[in-house]
Amino acid sequence: MKLFGKREKEAPLYPLEDWEPVIRSSICTGERVACMRNRSSGQLREIMLLRSSADLQAFCREYDVSEETIRTIY
Repeated sequence: MKLFGKREKEAPLYPLEDWEPVIRSSICTGERVACMRNRSSGQLREIMLLRSSADLQAFCREYDVSEETIRTIY
């Protein structure tokens, strides 16, 4: 019996009609974060830190989007 077992996290659902996938990039440090941006209010929800191209590919697979459609905002 495991008391403190790991649970698999489920990705929150963001309907693409209301939310747009974007990459927020820092001008100073170059840090990149994959986010979902609300199309009407502009609110950003950070999803994951992008350390390599593999992280970006994992984000694209998880939310079923292509890399070409993701905008970069600064």
